[in-house]
Amino acid sequence: MEKSVRKSPARGVYILPNLLTTASLFSGFLGILWAISGDFENTALAILVSCLFDGLDGKVARLTGTSSEFGVQLDSLADLVAFGVTPAIMVYQWQLKDLGHLGLMAAFLLVACGALRLARFNVLTTAAPNKKFFLGLPIPAQACTLATFYLFVQFMPSGVASLAPKVCLAMVYVLSFLMVSRVRYSSFKEYGFIKAHPFSVMVTAILIFVLVASQPKILGFLVFAGYIISGPVYTYIILPRRSSQLREPTSELS
Repeated sequence: MEKSVRKSPARGVYILPNLLTTASLFSGFLGILWAISGDFENTALAILVSCLFDGLDGKVARLTGTSSEFGVQLDSLADLVAFGVTPAIMVYQWQLKDLGHLGLMAAFLLVACGALRLARFNVLTTAAPNKKFFLGLPIPAQACTLATFYLFVQFMPSGVASLAPKVCLAMVYVLSFLMVSRVRYSSFKEYGFIKAHPFSVMVTAILIFVLVASQPKILGFLVFAGYIISGPVYTYIILPRRSSQLREPTSELS
């Protein structure tokens, strides 16, 4: 019997993931221009669009078998612009400018920690890839949290909204620290639970989509805030309990 030979993708297919990465980069570039001109709502939307393209390029590369080292490096450079520089400029022009040097250094810290996060991700992925968890907060999640926070503030009472500069400053420091921390965040790349409970997962996904679509400017931030909190909760509460439960039977036998 003749063995089936797997055909390699056509040359044009290799361009598709890089085009999506370039689209993410272009959206981030537009966000920078809008942030400088003071159009923060369009900047926030540009960051969210960049996140969409960033998610698609990796999926397309894996589905078509066109992943490459060049694509990985291009993706990291695009991410630094779209999710590091763009949100830093947005948050500085929006709230941190009036805080002087403190606000300036906070915005720079966001870019610096984003660059460190991406460099560490590339090294860890090459050395020992972990498909289940990210080590440190992913830079797209950080950028989308700040983008949706701007949209969320518009619905806050005026008395609470006046605290936005201080809240924004604290948020920038916390997000910067989480990016370079060893806190574990779910990558949503493991499909074992989905295969085991496909109907429940589908119903849950539909409910979340309907809720967010009904009030995207409010619930969008709450979804990302929940993801931010999930990392420390899993790392410092759930994971130690699981480790202690695994050690208990051995201690009883000894």
